[in-house]
Amino acid sequence: MPCSISRSSLFSLYRDTGKVTQQTLVERLRSRAEKYIALHLRYEKDMLSFTGCTYGLTDAESEELRIMREKTSHWKMKNINSTEQRINGLCPLTPKEVGIFLQALGYPASTLIYIAAGEIYGGDTHLSELTSRFPNIVFKEMLASQEELKKISSHASQTAALDYIISIESDIFIPSHSGNMARTVEGHRRFLGHRKTIPPDRKGLVELFDKLEAGRLQVSSLPRPVKQLHRNRVGAPRRRGGAPSGIRGRARLRLEESFYQNPFPECICNSQSAVR
Repeated sequence: MPCSISRSSLFSLYRDTGKVTQQTLVERLRSRAEKYIALHLRYEKDMLSFTGCTYGLTDAESEELRIMREKTSHWKMKNINSTEQRINGLCPLTPKEVGIFLQALGYPASTLIYIAAGEIYGGDTHLSELTSRFPNIVFKEMLASQEELKKISSHASQTAALDYIISIESDIFIPSHSGNMARTVEGHRRFLGHRKTIPPDRKGLVELFDKLEAGRLQVSSLPRPVKQLHRNRVGAPRRRGGAPSGIRGRARLRLEESFYQNPFPECICNSQSAVR
């Protein structure tokens, strides 16, 4: 498949953002700092309810999410063990966990972070666990005027497009959970020259965070194992992963890595193979 067709297929759903151009918002971001991280913080109410992830939430919040899941008829999984989900790395990182993760990677508190997400569940109550560590946090509402946002607020695809494009143009992209947008952004960034993308090893991080909470690991000792976990998770060129040998048919399609997450090698030119 020609590279131009690949790029078009990755970008086609997100290119029309109406009056608010992607370049305008990126320029506004870069007026605050030369470089920025785009953080796809999947800590919205529907995501937590769907995955059954309640770690760090109050009993009332957990019950609210359970009721939402029960009432959503097209969600097939109703009884979910939150502890098992988290241990298996199936839960989005919490704002607090993201903050600890970024600190362990060595990012300073002054780092400019753009939050590519919808409304954070619990608002400032939970978000403060990230902003207390990284206060230089920016949302789209802080970059665009109310008039600019009003023109696209009724179209979910266009508001998502803003997050998508700002994530594509970021110096570093970090998704707190896997999902369609996170995978497509990763693939698009690979296509554009393997721009630095750090998908957290959530299962490995949970083990470290639990040791930290139990006092079996000191904060000062955390950076080394975190960096070790992610030494090969920075968006460097690698061939797309296939399904395990012996798997065929539809099962094979489900288990192999998505083309949209990693279009290498079919649709990435050799000249673009250097990591950015």
